[in-house]
Amino acid sequence: MEEETTRVTKIIGFGVISWGLTFMFTRRIFSKYSFSFSNRLLSTAHATIAVTLATLSVQDWSCPVCPLASKPSQKQMDTMAFSLSYMIYDLICCQFDKVISIDNAVHHFVSILGFLAGLSYQKSGSEIVATLWVAEISSPFLHFREILKEIGYRDTSLNLAADVCFALIFTLARMVCGPCLVYVSLSADNPIFIKAMGSGLQLVSVFWFYKILKMMRYKLFKKPKSEKKST
Repeated sequence: MEEETTRVTKIIGFGVISWGLTFMFTRRIFSKYSFSFSNRLLSTAHATIAVTLATLSVQDWSCPVCPLASKPSQKQMDTMAFSLSYMIYDLICCQFDKVISIDNAVHHFVSILGFLAGLSYQKSGSEIVATLWVAEISSPFLHFREILKEIGYRDTSLNLAADVCFALIFTLARMVCGPCLVYVSLSADNPIFIKAMGSGLQLVSVFWFYKILKMMRYKLFKKPKSEKKST
């Protein structure tokens, strides 16, 4: 137990420092772009690695969230520690941006508490890693669409394609798989705190889903700029 705690602590500490140094290095390379641009590059890297680690940590592909309410495997603990280090870094990093997103800060705060609870209770490994997969699978498309805008591809077919891909993947993951995962987690013998964190993340997802619907309605049905009002 002590060896596992030491291993997790090292991953978290090394991860937070590494993310911070990588951001500063990235910021120097892409200095002509915004603060958010560099941070989104790191967010895309984290999402890609996190989804890969979460996929590799599945213990039973006939039931990806099984065994329920169980002690995390070593791979699952490493995955949670890796993403926890990123969430801590990103929560701190975002405070230095000019625009602070309250809903994003809440998402990070709830995620951090969820990872800490899973690692502390030594329970719910499968459910937490599955939640990580569901939460991050759409993130690369979220950041890609914003990166495209900054490099000059706003209001292009490529940007619209990225918007549509993000909306579809987010909807399938957060609004189809998400509620099923919350139901399974609430039904299993998980600590009440972990159940609360899972429910909280789903509420944030519902709020974001509402914003995405408004965004896609505007994107798909807005009038072309070249269209002139009839006189």
